Amino acid sequence: MTGTRQIDGVTDAAAARAAAARLAARHGVPALERARLTATLGARLRQCLAEGGTWRLTLGVRGADSGGGALHAVLEPSPDASSAGEGTRWETTVPLPAADRPGSTGDSDSDMVPGDDPAALSQALMSADADTALVLDRLAEQEALVAFHRDELHQTNQGVLALHAELDAAGRAQREAFAAERRARNEAENARRRLTFLADASAVLNTSLNHGEIVRRLPELLVPRYAAEVGIWLFDEEDDPHHSMTRPAATVRAARTGRPQYAADHPGGLRGVDDLPPSVLHPDRPLLCVPLLTHRAPLGVLTLSPPGERWDPDDAVMLIELTRRAGIAIDNARRFEHNRDIAETLQRALLTELPTTPGLSLAARYLPATHGMNIGGDWYDAFHRQDGSLITVIGDVTGHGLHAAVMMSQLRTALRAYAVDDGSPGRLLTRLHKFLHRLQPNLYATAVIARFHPDESTLTWAAAGHPPPVLRLPDGRVRTLDAKPGAMLGIPLEQEIADHTEQVAPGSTLTLYTDGLVERRAEGIDPGIERLSAALGSFGPAELDTDLEGAADRILKPLLSDSERDDDVCLLLCHLQG
Repeated sequence: MTGTRQIDGVTDAAAARAAAARLAARHGVPALERARLTATLGARLRQCLAEGGTWRLTLGVRGADSGGGALHAVLEPSPDASSAGEGTRWETTVPLPAADRPGSTGDSDSDMVPGDDPAALSQALMSADADTALVLDRLAEQEALVAFHRDELHQTNQGVLALHAELDAAGRAQREAFAAERRARNEAENARRRLTFLADASAVLNTSLNHGEIVRRLPELLVPRYAAEVGIWLFDEEDDPHHSMTRPAATVRAARTGRPQYAADHPGGLRGVDDLPPSVLHPDRPLLCVPLLTHRAPLGVLTLSPPGERWDPDDAVMLIELTRRAGIAIDNARRFEHNRDIAETLQRALLTELPTTPGLSLAARYLPATHGMNIGGDWYDAFHRQDGSLITVIGDVTGHGLHAAVMMSQLRTALRAYAVDDGSPGRLLTRLHKFLHRLQPNLYATAVIARFHPDESTLTWAAAGHPPPVLRLPDGRVRTLDAKPGAMLGIPLEQEIADHTEQVAPGSTLTLYTDGLVERRAEGIDPGIERLSAALGSFGPAELDTDLEGAADRILKPLLSDSERDDDVCLLLCHLQG
């Protein structure tokens, strides 16, 4: 169904526009689409009127019978008019709803509003206004909806911004927490490193009992990790020509005040350290001068220059503590060396020459311990009495050091004094026991005394808590004289130490020794006595007669294969000539 209309003027254009709106309404085109159709058609009609000429509008519905279809409009110059415009043909199609209202099957000219009917035009105008009002209502609804969504979007944006702000704040807090954790971990690691270094360095310094070794090792420990250069000034070495007499002012001030000094062109900010101007001798580098303090008096000053521009304050604290420990280690080493010198002097004074006896050879060895004080209470002695007999003794005072050496000297002197009264070995040990218990109640000793008489073929001996003597017979057999000994000398016990007698023939050798020769921590004393017996039995009949000194060395060699000894070693060989 189609219809056409000639358009020569405004009235025809209005009627054509109204006809298009009416046809669209008739076929159920929504108001919004009708308004869009009439507005577009009106604009094209105004353009055609402006161009002039006669135009033809063709309106029709295609496919309406099938339940769908479209409204088709064509505006073009009329071919019948002699003065047709030369405008461009315009065409549009508006889809119809699927549920279209039933339309007429005849000609659609009834939809064409007559151009000379004012009532029809007015009605068409009113219908167009109604469509326009509906469009405006729809537009208002859309504007309200847009405003609502705009507000909603604004609120959402505000929430997103707030969330971003919170996330940013949380991120900053997390980064700060990570940075704080990293700093804490680094500080803990640095503290652990300093404590480990301080412990290791202290162990190295305290291991040595030689103050020169400590002074040599101290710079090796500090350079280059904690110091570029290290200078050590010991007050008692001022007269040494190998040491410089020119000292920085900070070093002298540290020596006078006993306080650490920091000399640089900038404040050090170190705890417990006084700041001074830079040193004239070393103006280009800072100096940290720390006194070597002890319990009695300062020993000297340690002068350090930093490995970089300056020290970390915690490193400086660690260096001051290490210097304090170094001062104590040097002081302890010096006191040890002093006591050792005194003890060695006393020890050498007490180890007198062995007497010469016809028919009897003597050989003795004394080896101090390689660990610790090196001076102990081991001792031996041999001397003649008025009756012509020879007293040989070997003993061991508990402990090491000067005190043990002094007590050993007192026992040796007391024994010689008691031997004047011609007492037997057992009686002499009994008197020494009482003497030691009264003189030093908390000090103990062990000893073996053997007496040889040139007119007798017997050996009289007695022991007090000491390893048993070992007797080598002329035929090479070796016996351990393990008769019941007395208890240790000095213990809080009343005792009478008994004498023991052995028949000895020419060629026999009596061996007296201390426990340092035969005792080992891992195996005890018995295996050591067995090794000593085997060494004595290995000599030929004439070897002990001709070279007893060499025999003493040969006995010591297999028994002291270890170079490190924790105890003194004392050996006394008494050989009857064959």
